[in-house]
Amino acid sequence: MRVRTAFVAVTAAAILMPAAAVQAEETAGPAAVQQAVQAPPPDSQFQKVTLNDNPGEPMDLAVLPDSRVLHTTRKGEVWLHDPKTGLNTLAAKLTVYQHDEEGLQSIALSPGFGKGSKKDDWVYLYYSPPLNTPVDNPATPNVNEGDAPFTGTPADFAPFKGLIRLSRFRFGAATIDLRTEQRIMDVPVDRGICCHVGGDIVFDAAGNLYLSTGDDTNPFQSDGYTPIDERADRNPAFDAQRSSANTNDLRGKILRIKVRDNGSYVIPRGNLFKPGTSGTRPEIYAMGWRNPFRIELNRRNGDLYVADYSPDARAANPARGPSGTGKWTIVRKAGNYGWPYCATARLPYVDYDFATLTSGATFNCAAPVNESPRNTGLRALPPVVQPDVWYSYGASAEFPALGTGGIGPMAGPAYDFDVRNTRGRTATAWPKYYDEVPLFYEWTRDYVKAFHRDGRIEDVLSSFVFDNPMDIEFGPEGSLYVLEYGDGFFSENPDAQLARIDYIGNTGNHTPTPVAAASVTAGLAPLTVNFTSTGTTDADGDRLRYAWDFNADGRVDSRSPQATYTYRENGLYNATLRVTDTAGMSAATSVRIVVGNAAPVVTMVRPVAGQPFAFGDLVQFEVQVTDDQPVNCANVTVDYILGHDEHGHPQTTARGCTGTIQTTLPGGHDPGDNLTGVFVASYTDPGTGGLPPLTTSTQVVLEPTS
Repeated sequence: MRVRTAFVAVTAAAILMPAAAVQAEETAGPAAVQQAVQAPPPDSQFQKVTLNDNPGEPMDLAVLPDSRVLHTTRKGEVWLHDPKTGLNTLAAKLTVYQHDEEGLQSIALSPGFGKGSKKDDWVYLYYSPPLNTPVDNPATPNVNEGDAPFTGTPADFAPFKGLIRLSRFRFGAATIDLRTEQRIMDVPVDRGICCHVGGDIVFDAAGNLYLSTGDDTNPFQSDGYTPIDERADRNPAFDAQRSSANTNDLRGKILRIKVRDNGSYVIPRGNLFKPGTSGTRPEIYAMGWRNPFRIELNRRNGDLYVADYSPDARAANPARGPSGTGKWTIVRKAGNYGWPYCATARLPYVDYDFATLTSGATFNCAAPVNESPRNTGLRALPPVVQPDVWYSYGASAEFPALGTGGIGPMAGPAYDFDVRNTRGRTATAWPKYYDEVPLFYEWTRDYVKAFHRDGRIEDVLSSFVFDNPMDIEFGPEGSLYVLEYGDGFFSENPDAQLARIDYIGNTGNHTPTPVAAASVTAGLAPLTVNFTSTGTTDADGDRLRYAWDFNADGRVDSRSPQATYTYRENGLYNATLRVTDTAGMSAATSVRIVVGNAAPVVTMVRPVAGQPFAFGDLVQFEVQVTDDQPVNCANVTVDYILGHDEHGHPQTTARGCTGTIQTTLPGGHDPGDNLTGVFVASYTDPGTGGLPPLTTSTQVVLEPTS
């Protein structure tokens, strides 16, 4: 057996199984292995239950020990779902800086949350505080003060020096107390320019915190290859050597720390650089990442699963380097994963001079050297570690089961099976078949895969819809929770939702599917609304119990399938219907009722879908807003997003009802690369009579002509 063939055949097995087990498997031969392979449970033994059908622009989730669920939105909201009532309530609202991909990123619970005699109620958030970073001034419609310049002097770039903050907050009965913030770590970033802020938080069994960070680098002027522009007058955000390849920088890394009681932290043993090493940050556990958007930690064995996003080059170029390559790997010890010098240890990039547009030598992945003038760390870097799984846009010779399409790898959790969760009439725990099996999900390809110990890559619930899965996590009862972004760009998309996937093979009992509708959804107080549950079903034909909570106060207002309620005070209400079958399985849905205020109507007058458009054009925009309150154009935002495949990269945010946006010209792309220009207009009214402000968005997608 040739060495390369042997590696490909047992790539996942060699990582997921002990060496002795791999050797025994090879000795036994393919026939014996095939006999031992167990068939997965059929999709018919699972059920997907919607928990929140209006999740905002969803970013990350965390399941509490009592199966309540917190999830974040980029605009700064933290929502709480309560399965006992079916209610979705606002647990916190942070004010965040929003430009390109920044905002509220990740959420995680302290590893001791809700456990032990000493109360542990810390919730960790990774977010962008506003600071004094410039934003667009609506009074100057032809200038966007919120965009950092592409070229200039250090003084020109200085106002856009910002940070993303890791903090923790106390969680009360149903809210996060923002007054209790303990600031743990600030990750410096360059604001006002796209992209890659990463940001995921996990803990190991010893209580060490891992934080993933992106390279904070603009990829659109590098022809889809490596962004290493060293020109002195260039915005630093075009050089990933200053971040991912910099041993003295926190970006493009997996950081590992141990948080102390007062919110400070210490460095655990085993990080990449010992504390006190000149030119290094001791927080660095693994370096050389582009955008490790999702990481997960197997607390049973300490395996850290990391997925890293890919550059955009559709084809390899001998003068520049490999085609776009996404990767997934298990990190068991500190190391360097290569970016921006190597896509993998076997796929080096070529040094490129952006001033002369000439190629130099191929980078040495065994001994990479950071010679960027922006490097503040070590010159000689650790050798590049080969990832366990890697793939590009086309079919992978090594991992054909990953299919073809865009590249959006996400590291999912490994299931921790507990037989106690399989008992009882309402048991929904996934079966032992998935015990200790890491899940991998693909944001652009809309699927979930299982990476088995024997090297198999297998579909997980292939008949189910995973619509741009943003985060997945197993709950304490053994169900899988899924946060779906849906199809669309940087707003609440129609298909976005928080859902739970239950295994019903233990009981054979389905959860009811509730439907709620209202005779009217907006008006002035007093507003009388007739509610109906018509369309509610149960696959088993069970007798159903109904519980309506019209004003989200946690108390049941009616137990009839049809009911009437009068709202006497202005407000925004999520009238919730919870339906329960005879076994105790329940699900909920809600209808939004707006009393005393009407949601604004937002229309994009210019640009319109279908108008001629070329990247690099200066595009005029005009937004028309109709509302029952005076319209303030200063509250209108227009985001320009570079659409690519099924995802997008926000480039700029303008403010005002009229203005212009300078579209970016992505180097090395053409219309055949599935690129679009997306304009998203949003308006938030001021609210009235104690009513929370209401936001409406609309979007227009322009297809490039050249």
